[in-house]
Amino acid sequence: MAEVSDQEWSPANQTARGARRGLLLVLSSPSGAGKTTLARRLLAADPSLRLSISVTTRAPRPGEVDGRDYRFIDPAEFARLQAGGELLEWAEVHGNLYATPEAAVLDALKAGVDMLFDIDWQGARQIRERMAEDVVSVFILPPDGQTLERRLRDRAQDSEDVVRRRMAAAAAEIAHWGEYDYVIVNADLETSVCGLAAILTAERLKRVRQLDLPDFVRGVLAGL
Repeated sequence: MAEVSDQEWSPANQTARGARRGLLLVLSSPSGAGKTTLARRLLAADPSLRLSISVTTRAPRPGEVDGRDYRFIDPAEFARLQAGGELLEWAEVHGNLYATPEAAVLDALKAGVDMLFDIDWQGARQIRERMAEDVVSVFILPPDGQTLERRLRDRAQDSEDVVRRRMAAAAAEIAHWGEYDYVIVNADLETSVCGLAAILTAERLKRVRQLDLPDFVRGVLAGL
C-alpha cells in the first residue's frame, strides 16, 4: 500500500471532493473541565475549523484578547444586539452575559465552513432548538470533583469567591450532560483531543452534509 501523508489524511481533506454544508460543533462543560483548552488544540490541528467568537459583558481574563477569545462589550451594547434580534443564543453565566452573533454563523454554514462553539448548556440548548440538523454537541466531563477544583485553582484567574461559586454551579451544569450527542471524560488531554477530532471527521462524512453526493454517485454509475 502506498504511503499517505498526514496532510492527505487531515480532517479538512476528508470531504474536499465537493460541496458540503458546514456544521456547528458545540462544546460545553462546567468551568475547569478543560473545554477551552480542548477547543484551542482542535483549532490548532484543523485550520478548516473556525471559532465562533462570542460577545460577553465580563472583563477579560489574563491573556485573553478582544476579538480573538471574545468580543468584550458593555451591557448596553449587549442589550442593543439582543433587541435587534442579532443573537443566535444568549445566556447569563456566573453573573455575566454571553451570546453568539447570528449573521456570521449562518454565512459560514452556507459556505461549508465548520464553526466551533465554546458555550454553556443554556446556549447549546438554544442553538439546538433553532438549528438541530446542523449541531454536533459534545459535553466535557472532568474525571472527578477533586480534579475539577484543582484545575480551577491552578489557573489562578479567579478569586477564591469565584472558585467557590463555580464549584457550587458545577453539579447543576453537569446535570445537562444527557442533552448532548457525545460525552468525553477529560482525564487525559491528548486522548480527549483525539476523540474530538474523530467526532468531527465522522460528522463531516455524514451523508446529509455532503451536498454533492447525488451528482457524484450518478457520475460513478455513468462510468460503470
